[in-house]
Amino acid sequence: MALGHKLILASGSPRRVDLLAQAGIDPARLMPMDIDETPKKSEHPRSLARRLSTAKAQAALAEIKGDPAHVDSYILAADTVVAVGRRILPKTEMVDEASSALHLLSGRSHRVFTGVCLITPDRTLRQRVVDTKVRFKRLSGLDIESYLASGQWRGKAGGYGIQGIAGSFVVKLVGSYTNVVGLPLYETLALLTGEGFDVHYRWTEG
Repeated sequence: MALGHKLILASGSPRRVDLLAQAGIDPARLMPMDIDETPKKSEHPRSLARRLSTAKAQAALAEIKGDPAHVDSYILAADTVVAVGRRILPKTEMVDEASSALHLLSGRSHRVFTGVCLITPDRTLRQRVVDTKVRFKRLSGLDIESYLASGQWRGKAGGYGIQGIAGSFVVKLVGSYTNVVGLPLYETLALLTGEGFDVHYRWTEG
């Protein structure tokens, strides 16, 4: 087991940091990668999640290349995509984007895909894409107006964060809850463990 190896998280997402902390993992470094996240023409949501997570991991690897402090580091990256059918919803930065997304999601099912990419110290690349099905209740005008006023939609794929107020919108969820938050813990820890990263060494610290 790689007790002395570091983990670099190619993200600045507080949600992903919190999820890793929940599993007893404290990244040695956060490296949010600024890449073009525009979907390609006719790109499937699953393919987009896989491509972007891989691009982020590879960008982080390129940035630390040649740095002896990180030569034995694992690099973990993730990207979450929300889709209705093949329609990919944006990471909402403007209130009108969030409003459109919430009206679209109201009373219907959608899918959340998170691509997880791990690059090991020997530069092996491992990937998973996790798919969760979520159904929202029918949202009233007041639901949407009040949620928009909360600001919790900002920067979120599909215009919502399930760990906040929007959790009350969910009628049914099939699959991984942590996947919808932004990092599927079971699959992520399975990737790390499978590649020799010791995910347990801090568990005894309480």
